Amino acid sequence: MVDSSSKQTKVTSSHWGAFEVDVEGDRIVATRPFSHDPHPTPIPGILPAAVHHRTRVAHPSIRRGWLEKRKRDGRGSDEFVALPWDEALDIAATEIDRVRREYGNKAIFGGSYGWSSAGRFHHAQSQAHRFLNSIGGYVASFGSYSTGCAQSIMPHVFGVNFLQLLYEHQDGWQTIHDHTQTLVMFGGINPKNSQVSMGGVTEHETAGWFHRFAAKDMRCINIGPQRIDAPEGCEWIPVRPASDTALMLALAHVLESEGLTNRDFLARCTVGFELFRPYLMGETDGQPKSPEWAAPLCGVDPDTTRNLARRMASTRTLVTVAWSLQRGEHGEQPYWMSAVLSAMLGQIGLPGGGVGYGYGAIGGVGKSLIGLGGMTFSQLTNPVETVIPVARIGDMLRNPGQPYDFNGRREPYPDIRLIYWAGGNPYHHHQDLNALHEAWQKPETVIVNEPWWTATAKRADIVFPATTPYEREDIGRSNLDDYLFHMPRLIPPVGEARDDYAIFAGLAERLGVGAVFTEGRSAADWLSLLYEEYRSLAVPKGVEVPDLEELRARNWIRLPIRAEGPNRTLFAPFRENPEASPLGTPSGKIEIFSETIDAFGYDDCPGHPVWLPPSEWLGAATVAAPLHLVSPQPGDKLHSQFESALADREGARPETLVMHPGDATVRGIRTGDLVRVFNTRGACRARASVSEDIHPGVVALPTGAWFGDPGGNIDPDGNPNVLTKDVGTSRLGQGCSAHTALVDVARLEA
Repeated sequence: MVDSSSKQTKVTSSHWGAFEVDVEGDRIVATRPFSHDPHPTPIPGILPAAVHHRTRVAHPSIRRGWLEKRKRDGRGSDEFVALPWDEALDIAATEIDRVRREYGNKAIFGGSYGWSSAGRFHHAQSQAHRFLNSIGGYVASFGSYSTGCAQSIMPHVFGVNFLQLLYEHQDGWQTIHDHTQTLVMFGGINPKNSQVSMGGVTEHETAGWFHRFAAKDMRCINIGPQRIDAPEGCEWIPVRPASDTALMLALAHVLESEGLTNRDFLARCTVGFELFRPYLMGETDGQPKSPEWAAPLCGVDPDTTRNLARRMASTRTLVTVAWSLQRGEHGEQPYWMSAVLSAMLGQIGLPGGGVGYGYGAIGGVGKSLIGLGGMTFSQLTNPVETVIPVARIGDMLRNPGQPYDFNGRREPYPDIRLIYWAGGNPYHHHQDLNALHEAWQKPETVIVNEPWWTATAKRADIVFPATTPYEREDIGRSNLDDYLFHMPRLIPPVGEARDDYAIFAGLAERLGVGAVFTEGRSAADWLSLLYEEYRSLAVPKGVEVPDLEELRARNWIRLPIRAEGPNRTLFAPFRENPEASPLGTPSGKIEIFSETIDAFGYDDCPGHPVWLPPSEWLGAATVAAPLHLVSPQPGDKLHSQFESALADREGARPETLVMHPGDATVRGIRTGDLVRVFNTRGACRARASVSEDIHPGVVALPTGAWFGDPGGNIDPDGNPNVLTKDVGTSRLGQGCSAHTALVDVARLEA
């Protein structure tokens, strides 16, 4: 489509939605919002600068120390040598073959996080895993940093895969609007976070729905450490981070002590309340979980707790729980306890009632659509059975052969000799990055496909320059969106960049499995094949999808897949007849007490929900670290994407740290001051913003700034993961504990 003599405009899609792109010659020069988006995100504004940024990886590059002496140390500080593509591919293929012959495929870890493109074929995770499976397999990971803990605990409670529950079996916004009277949001519902969604969210609707909720006088209550975690106009009950379980227990105590528990629902639809109740009422440990007990833990006045519990019991109430609550030590507990609290209210399965997870975490949750399958590039079958929890990568590298517990099984960590990473930046989302940097030196080889010189690319031995979604043709679609996009190649590849498919095809050919990986098809062939499969699967659903040539000509279409009327959740037929429509738990019911979990014998996740303070908690707050750090998602980008260009903007870095006036005053800090945020794990710079909209004793520093050079005493741009703690949520979930961190803050001279 590129014509060097004139400017052309096309629409493309992304994880943060659709937008118009202006191209002149070989350059992207401007972007504009998609005309059908009621609340477009500003994220694409930085795209022209980012795509053509000086930090693009221009050539295949190999770290000098590794190239000359196979040295492992120096990752992050060594220089790189540019090589021709064929030579670099030869070297990489030879090294991959050496590792699999000497140590077996269990010595290869395949890291890919999946957020690099909304396109269906050029999906880095599918490409990387298909290649690794074609050569004999790899050590895989379970879950995500966003929901790994919930993915472990919730199947024990509801008997359904958590992601299925999240995307397929929850009330839509229209149902909530029509039926919910009280919306209780633990962790809020943040329109900032709902800017993005896997595969794209074309019409950003979250903020608009809250305007409609306000117009019908729905009571919306944000329970969390920051006011801005819910739309303007919502009530705010400030709570300390990691205290939500204590507040939920106190609400449950009010229900039980005041006779507001729905005993009919508990008897028909749950098991184990009789084992949980003695703990709730203090009969087993001498401590009733009353509002007075919870007040010093969570900071909520007992009368506020009582009044809220009474309202929840007397109105149609939907309890929503943000992903952030399970991203901390004992993150299983608030998720499990939210289900128990909702079961005690007895509204699970009623329209607009019960409990929901992840509203506002991504833009697609809350949309009611007819699901269409297909357009998935097969990853083939992995012959290696070893799988680790995704957030335990640092532990795996540090402790090969050491046994660890995970969700009822006990296995040793694999001995990883080679890491292949594509489509992600672990030095953005992993915890305790200084410790990860040390562990990262242990494998013999690290290979990365990457468009930019991220912190991960700088810590690789072999770096292949990969194209961005704007340099290749693809199709954009999502099961959480009703738009379909042809994503045209807008510009030629920058520098010597190649598509991931071409990179892996080149390696596969050298390793003797070219036909297995490509099946003799070009990227264009695969795109046509996957699209036709998608069209054929739409026919039984009564949905007509145009052929690929028509879609190319039209650029985008809106599919008629909006579900009509109120959606019917998984729990509606279960509520009506639990015996005829049982859940997938061992009992067929909601498990308030789980015999399965109890049999694991985990003291950090027993057989029913309990209050377990994290290891870094109020009692551990010392003069050295008296403030609780939360690290929310950034508002100006997706994770760390486009960070290199954003960091060029005057005043954009270091990142902004929000803190309460009381905490700022005692430290002599004002809005705009440069500050040092620190604990025993590390330190970073930040720019202070003093606000009443955060709980006293809490500071908030968004993720996304690129991790700086190792060895320095302070991260320059404000990456909070130099401060966060790299421990599992519990032996059951082993999720990330990003929100379990205590820090202090001091003013810096400019």
